[in-house]
Amino acid sequence: MSDQLASIVTLTNAAASDVHNFSLLSLFSQASLTVKIVIVLLIGCSFWSWTIIFAKTSLIRRLKATANKFEDAFWNCGSIEMFFDNIVNRGEDPFVNVFISGMNEWHRAKNKKTPLNAIAIRERIETMMRVTIGREIDFLERHIGFLATVGSTAPFVGLFGTVWGIMNSFESIGLDQNTSLTAVAPGIAEALFATALGLVVTIPAVIAYNKISGEINRYQNRLDAFVDEFSTIISRQMEEEQG
Repeated sequence: MSDQLASIVTLTNAAASDVHNFSLLSLFSQASLTVKIVIVLLIGCSFWSWTIIFAKTSLIRRLKATANKFEDAFWNCGSIEMFFDNIVNRGEDPFVNVFISGMNEWHRAKNKKTPLNAIAIRERIETMMRVTIGREIDFLERHIGFLATVGSTAPFVGLFGTVWGIMNSFESIGLDQNTSLTAVAPGIAEALFATALGLVVTIPAVIAYNKISGEINRYQNRLDAFVDEFSTIISRQMEEEQG
């Protein structure tokens, strides 16, 4: 008799242990299908967000380093024509691409047989260089809109999982006529898990979006400043050639 009682107590303790197992894996496995979909969606968004964050951060770091090298080489060169002939990383670096677009327009203007109009040429050069800047910035900003979308929607997705988990808790109360913690704990736990996961996904995405957007804006300002400096050099050179 005592052995049977001990077996019953052991089975009861094991069942209680299973019921109150609130590890992340257990919470996911015990959650309803709707909450599981929410959790999988949030995890997928988090994975893609971190992929974008690491990719854009490393790209911006590399572009800042190459921009420093380009500007040092540009301002220390004896002639922009010689610098243009010896330039490397064509098509890879935004500063190089912007410089090439300006030089190409400058060469087209010089090859024309009509007299040079300094103001018109300077405007065309600046226009071509700023068009190139627009293309380069569009490439840098690609995919970061996803971070903004995740940052604004992930909390509500998590909140949806929260509401659904609480609904499951009330459903358990209604079906079992039991208001004990054992009856409502699983639903509340999965609800809180969805809320926490939504915040875990949202916070890094918002911080990264603001950080990356700020870095891209500062990089664009450097490109714009270079366009102004380059057009000034071209204007001065035209004035010297005309005499």
